[in-house]
Amino acid sequence: MSSPPPASASSGPPRVRPPVRRLAARGRHEAHRAATPLELFFDLCFVVAVAQAGVQLVHSVAEGHAGEGVFNYAMVFFAIWWAWMNFTWFASAYDNDDVPYRIVTLVQIAGVLVLAAGVSRAFEDHDWTAVVLGYVIMRVAMSAQWLRAARSARPPERAMTLGYAGGVLICQVGWLGLLFLPEGGRGWLFLVMVVLELCVPTFAERKHPSSWHPHHIAERYGLFTIIVLGETIAAATVAVKSGIDENDALGELLPIAAGGLLIVFAAWWIYFVVPVHGRLRTSRQSFLWGYGHYLVFASAAAIGAGLEVAVEQAVGKAHISTLAASAAVTLPTALFLLTVWGLHARYSKVGVAEQLVLPTAALLVACCTFAGELAVLVSGIVLALAVAIGVALTARRSVPEQGPAAPAA
Repeated sequence: MSSPPPASASSGPPRVRPPVRRLAARGRHEAHRAATPLELFFDLCFVVAVAQAGVQLVHSVAEGHAGEGVFNYAMVFFAIWWAWMNFTWFASAYDNDDVPYRIVTLVQIAGVLVLAAGVSRAFEDHDWTAVVLGYVIMRVAMSAQWLRAARSARPPERAMTLGYAGGVLICQVGWLGLLFLPEGGRGWLFLVMVVLELCVPTFAERKHPSSWHPHHIAERYGLFTIIVLGETIAAATVAVKSGIDENDALGELLPIAAGGLLIVFAAWWIYFVVPVHGRLRTSRQSFLWGYGHYLVFASAAAIGAGLEVAVEQAVGKAHISTLAASAAVTLPTALFLLTVWGLHARYSKVGVAEQLVLPTAALLVACCTFAGELAVLVSGIVLALAVAIGVALTARRSVPEQGPAAPAA
């Protein structure tokens, strides 16, 4: 008697996964791990808040309140970045994509949209109610995810998940203090709370590390970098278009547009020139790398805000000098270069010449601040040359040396 034919896709309906499953740790070396559609949706919604922070930074700098604007931007961006980062590492370790997981993630998205809605009031009226409320919504939802993971965990993983859940909840009490302190004390409380938040992962994982996936983490950070750079291009494009339409200032804005495009293109090239997942071997290395991306993301978004400031100054809308407008672009660009070099680019460089390309480029870009109306264009050219030199040095290293030619027959 012959055996029955093997089952095929057409032999019946596909198996439906149950709507609720155990939230258990995933394998750290799981094959073909990639970002999910929910994670991409999460990133796009978070960039809405990044864009709002950038808009308010533009207004503050253009009105001559750069110091206050940068500090407020740093506070808002920390809330956005830290909530995004915590979700990303949790998802890398525990994402099971069931119905409760999706719902709690959507609650976090709602929280960042509440935060985004309150950014303008935080900058203009020093009213942090909506920003703090949105942040607390995101963080309490994150704590709920950790508590759910604890139900399926065994010691000492259970202690780790409970450490995260408890640490996150305790920190929220401190953040609520921002709503009751006088304005002069908010900055100091913010700094204290930043330190406490950054210590939660170290405390929770002191005995048992979470099972994050190196390839997945590297991809998630890379995708968010792309989205932030895309927002930078979008903001700068809108600013240039408005300047041309309203002021007929094509000649003044063309150098800014060209230089800004070169800066963003070079920033993308420099960040993705080498894969980084190979360096994410230990929790210590990964935490330093992940924490350092606060400066990567914040400076990348600030480049877009700086380009908008440069456009407004060029058409006479900003009440600042050309030097200040140039610095709004060159300083975050230099910070981006140094941070990317320090976090992962330098580990792929061989020899002094290769190592000095990005630090030298950062120094030259900072010096471009004094180039007047051509500061942005010259900065873009410097970055383009840095990319070209880096490519040439790498190509020279990768080509094996040729021995003496064999004599002709």
